[in-house]
Parts: sequence; C-alpha cells; structure tokens
Amino acid sequence: MRVYASSCPVCAQCKTPRHLPRGKIQPLPIRQRPWSHLSVDFRTDLPPSQGNTKILAVVDWFSKSCRLLPLPGLSTALQTAEALFTHVFRHHGVPEDIVSDRGPQFTSRVWRAFIERLGVSVSLTSGFHPKSNGQVERVNQDVGRFLQSYCQDRPGEWAAFIPWPEIAQNSLCHSSTNLSPFQCVLGYQPVLAPRHQCQIEAPAVDDWFRRSEETWDTAHVHLQWAGRRQRTGTDRHGTPGLSTLHLPLHLPCRKLGPRFVGPFKVLRRLNKVCYRLQLPPRLPY
Repeated sequence: MRVYASSCPVCAQCKTPRHLPRGKIQPLPIRQRPWSHLSVDFRTDLPPSQGNTKILAVVDWFSKSCRLLPLPGLSTALQTAEALFTHVFRHHGVPEDIVSDRGPQFTSRVWRAFIERLGVSVSLTSGFHPKSNGQVERVNQDVGRFLQSYCQDRPGEWAAFIPWPEIAQNSLCHSSTNLSPFQCVLGYQPVLAPRHQCQIEAPAVDDWFRRSEETWDTAHVHLQWAGRRQRTGTDRHGTPGLSTLHLPLHLPCRKLGPRFVGPFKVLRRLNKVCYRLQLPPRLPY
C-alpha cells in the first residue's frame, strides 16, 4: 500500500514538496593555475553612485580571487569587454574560458566577436539556474550584504567603498584552498593596512585610516559568517525532478495547475544531473 501511494502520479504532480531542492551539486573542475577560468556576473539595481548603478563581479575559479568593477547602468557589451580588459586581463592575462549567464551583454555579437578575437571560449549557464555560476553568485551575495550593512545610511556612496569588500574577500582564508586568494595568486599575504599607532598632524589622514579599518573589519565579519553558512550538506537528500516553474504550460489557471509534470521517457543521459526527455506535443520545448 505504501509503495502504491508513493507512486501515485496525481499526488506526485500536485502535492507540495517537503524536501530540499532536487538534484545534486556538480563541483567545477579543478584548474591548474590562477586566472585561467573566470566567472562573471552583474549585481544590479543599486542606487546611482559616482555615475554607476551596478557591479561587475569577476571570480577566478582556481584562487577564488575576485575583482569588483562598478559600471554605469546601461553598459553595453563593448563597455563590459573594455572593463574586463582594463581591470582584469591587463593584470592577470587573457583567460581560457569565461562563464556567464545569458544576459544581453554576454549573448551579443559584439561580445562573441571580442572573445573569439582573444581566443577565449565562452560557457553560458543554464537558463533559470544561477547555481551553475555559484562562485560569483556567492561573491555577489557577500558584497551585497556588506553594502547593506555599511552603506545603509549613505546609499549614494557605495562605489567609494567597493575596494574594501574586494580587499577583504581576497585576504580572507578560503575553505576550499585553505589559503587566501592573495596567498594563492601572489605567494604571500600582503600588508594592506598597518595597524601601528603614530602621532600625525593631518586629521584627514587619521580619519581615512580609521574609516578604512572599520570598513575592513565589517567586511571580514560578514565574509566569515557567509563562509560558515556555506558549509552545508546539500546533496544528502537530492533526488531528480522536473518542475513546471519555467515550462510553457497552457493551462486555464496556472495557480491550480500541477507543480510537477511527468512521467516522461528518458531518451539520453547527458551527464550526472541532466537528462534528455521525450516531451509530449503539448510541451513545445
């Protein structure tokens, strides 16, 4: 009876799930050197600050090092390419591959032509699946949390504080490498803000160092908190499933439609987590 009830197709399609998200995490391949494979993503919807309204985050797969580039809100594919070349490629060299979402900057002909001219391959994440670019998504979350904490009372000044979460992110020991990104890339931990006290006659300088150290300490606290939360057993209850969230179902009322669809015939297994299914004609996907 229990097996019969658990295999009921109507229950499987309509009951509210009480489990963790379906599927298992697929770790990124381990690379051989820093800055050979990058992930990029935008953090948008920020208030105007020094003419910028979004941040382009760039993360190195190997060292976990990041660069945070403030950009104007309507930046084109060419402006995005120029920002990467000016602030990333000229310091670390041209990478072998860049992972991004399917935003208009990364699917345009200008971007493809620029990348092909440099001999770089492009990997686009699956639609509606930001976890495919999880490293840069995590950095964006941490930076957003820092900006919320420190720029709450002065939202128009966030661009001036961008160097500090970047420095904190790159100086914090990463759980994956047991090194800080600075150590992994440079071979040593640079001294960025000496904390010795000295008598100075320039109050503006003293105020700048005080604010910088406060900002750095705040960034460290939030990054450490995020790192502790990241250590979770996501795969313990992962099982496959096909949600109707992004399927073009033609229903009289989607609110009363099924949460899941199936069962469907599996045509081919593409990898450990992706399968090609034989969908009926009513699902033109």
